[in-house]
Amino acid sequence: MGKPPLVSIVTPFLNAERFFADTLASVLAQTYTRWELLLVDDGSTDQSTGMAVEWARAHAERVRYLEHDGHRNRGTSASRNLGIRHAEGEFVAFLDADDVWLPEHLADGVSLLERHPDSGLSYGPTEEWYGWTGRPVDRSRDHILGLGVTTETPFAPPGPLTAFLRREIPTPCTCSVLVRRTLADEIGGFEPSFRGMYDDQAFYAKVCLTAPVVASSVCTSRYRRHGSSLYSSAKTTGQAGADRLAYLHWLDRYLAGRGDRPREVRRALRQELRAARFPLIQRLIARVRGRPTA
Repeated sequence: MGKPPLVSIVTPFLNAERFFADTLASVLAQTYTRWELLLVDDGSTDQSTGMAVEWARAHAERVRYLEHDGHRNRGTSASRNLGIRHAEGEFVAFLDADDVWLPEHLADGVSLLERHPDSGLSYGPTEEWYGWTGRPVDRSRDHILGLGVTTETPFAPPGPLTAFLRREIPTPCTCSVLVRRTLADEIGGFEPSFRGMYDDQAFYAKVCLTAPVVASSVCTSRYRRHGSSLYSSAKTTGQAGADRLAYLHWLDRYLAGRGDRPREVRRALRQELRAARFPLIQRLIARVRGRPTA
């Protein structure tokens, strides 16, 4: 492969055989070539384990297969942390096993962080991708999520965290994120207590409180919308509200343990905790603000 990888791609997967090949193909199609791919098995019982092992064998110079002890299922946070611990690159990118990248994704992300060397994390707009089915009715639903922030301008801590908390702007899709490995280590990676929902938001909260972040105006990632995703399952089962409340309680404890607790973040957190404890009030506030409720 020549030069060592500059970007380590962490892809956790659990029973991902349905979409796995598309994800790998989008990595192989990257115009930026200094990457390694870490496939982290979170206890799969379908064919995706064999697929990952075979890909690692076929691309041994840049693809590695990892799993938890005893082939256990430990959740997305622990799986991403396992990938980060084995990462050799200066930057870490995240790509779930049902999402895909456009060919310029890594090139754009690396360029953005190199132009802003003080920034610890970059992210960009993501397409909500329904049209993967090939059906015209689904393709008509495809749309790019606007960021609601100034692009190409780093945000000093706490950055956009307050707006994330108030859900005034969308939190980044993990498939759009590139983070410096040193920062991921400094903040302790992802929180293992979050096994699925809000694992990303806890990570972003720690990042925003620690280092500048910068956003791109270019959409280079696709978030596949389908009924078996974690988000869809949480919405269907009604678990989304409980998951959000657990995240807010975690953030309250996390802020209490820090020496610096930005006033605007604490104020927003108190308001969101009150709303989350009373779902009817939460819905009324969301309606007034014109924002989503989960």
